[in-house]
Amino acid sequence: MSVVIFSHPACNKHNLGTDHPEQPGRLHAIFDQLLSSGLDYAISHQTATAATDAQLALAHDKAYIRHVIDKSPEQGSVWLDDDTAIMNRSLEAARFAAGAAINAVDWVMQRENAQAFCAIRPPGHHAESAQAMGFCLFNNIAVAAKYALQQYHLSRILILDFDVHHGNGTEQIVKNDPCILFCSSFEYPFYPHPDLTETTHILKLPLAAGSDGSAFRQGVTTQWIDKIADFAPQLVLVSAGFDAHYEDEMANLKWHEADYAWIAQQLKTIAQQSSHGRIVACLEGGYDHSALGRSVVAMLKSWL
Repeated sequence: MSVVIFSHPACNKHNLGTDHPEQPGRLHAIFDQLLSSGLDYAISHQTATAATDAQLALAHDKAYIRHVIDKSPEQGSVWLDDDTAIMNRSLEAARFAAGAAINAVDWVMQRENAQAFCAIRPPGHHAESAQAMGFCLFNNIAVAAKYALQQYHLSRILILDFDVHHGNGTEQIVKNDPCILFCSSFEYPFYPHPDLTETTHILKLPLAAGSDGSAFRQGVTTQWIDKIADFAPQLVLVSAGFDAHYEDEMANLKWHEADYAWIAQQLKTIAQQSSHGRIVACLEGGYDHSALGRSVVAMLKSWL
């Protein structure tokens, strides 16, 4: 069992100010908690490379990629939608975030029983093929999935998204691809206000405000596990959002670190059954820094 963290210093250069919830302190909190917990000595670290335009185009319209490039300011910030802004280092950070996801796919596919966590920002799962949204510029997990299909000729990939917000961008990008099973849990009703329509490869688990991790565990166990087992994914990808934690004021779910450890263990079991233990997780939400760091450590401990 081996676990590696992919990141890059550029991911901290995307900085919209201390009042913005999606800030560099999120990654600092993760790495600080890894050190203080002692877990840092049991894992390895890899420096990510930047995604190319061609790699981003696996999940995004070329015109949209050019739009983000053209809008990138030399000074100040520019808003791409009502809650998504960029400054002069944002494009660089987003390229390294998507690149980390690609690097992680390469790393686990060249090994067995290997898990990778991408400590990256900006996050990605709200970004649609041609639209920035919800703090997200490029959809890191969708880029990783499309890359894995192309590079390794896979035919079955699981994306499991446990952020408090629905991964609308990921759904929009993968909804017509039967090679990808997308499972998303989220607080409902809540941003981005998704409909609850499902298909054979788009599964949704809406959770009521105020519910704790037991509702999530029951839903995964009764609604997802058998369908995932039947799908038998050759690679497990995870949009790992930690904003359902009870200390996180961004939303209204009441999870604890043990819930993140539990889903990590379920993912590990799934991966060992059909994908030689291969898992790649990308950081999505999580805005209370202490809760974020502790929850990431709980997840990685389950893999170790």
